[in-house]
Amino acid sequence: MLAYHVDAPIAWLTLDRPEKLNAMTRGFWAELRDALDGAERDRDVRVAIFRGAGEAFSVGGDMDSFGQLGDTADRRAYMREALGALRAVEAFPKPTIAAVHGHALGGGCELTMVCDIVVADETARFGTPESKVGMVPGLGLVRGLANVNLHWMKYLIFTGHLLDAREAQLAGLVNKVAAAGQHVALAAELASDIARRAPVALAVGKQMLSRHADEGYGHAVEAIALLQGSDDLQEGLAAFRERREPRFQGR
Repeated sequence: MLAYHVDAPIAWLTLDRPEKLNAMTRGFWAELRDALDGAERDRDVRVAIFRGAGEAFSVGGDMDSFGQLGDTADRRAYMREALGALRAVEAFPKPTIAAVHGHALGGGCELTMVCDIVVADETARFGTPESKVGMVPGLGLVRGLANVNLHWMKYLIFTGHLLDAREAQLAGLVNKVAAAGQHVALAAELASDIARRAPVALAVGKQMLSRHADEGYGHAVEAIALLQGSDDLQEGLAAFRERREPRFQGR
């Protein structure tokens, strides 16, 4: 579901499952790592831009995939795949930009958190609504506070409410807001500016700024794997499929 092409000096990584609002399948995480490996090896690539096809950036993880996870070992493996791929975005030595329109929810919002710069158009909506189905955002717990303060992060996780582009900019999730439909052009403009800077200097600066980025990933894997085995998650998924309010029991 990830389309990759290079228009030097920019590598374009497009979440390309528009019929499902770019909901992330389990296979997406391996595709993401492969694309990053290719972009890192390509000397013509100076900047990578993420964008979404269709009406949204991404609504996050595919809900059907959560219900298909097996035992605890399988749940841990899934979280290592997902968090490992997001960590790879953050560790990617070249600058990254997220160009966001429509919804960026759950894993989609978390993908923007690990990009270096985020631009959004006026249609963008950001959120971590996992608590509505009995989950919490794994990457958001680890890296969210690098982007927003504690009160904003708790607000996003506890309420599940969405932030519009201007609110997300105020919270620290977004750098620049563009007119509707102009987010990709703005990202490309910024990428052109960045591509003219010294690449080694940018790589060193990025490495130093992200030097504590991997702290807490192991704890997040265990915590999310535990939640994925809970009765509350099964009730949340059932309520989502049946389009009703969940009846959580706290177990």
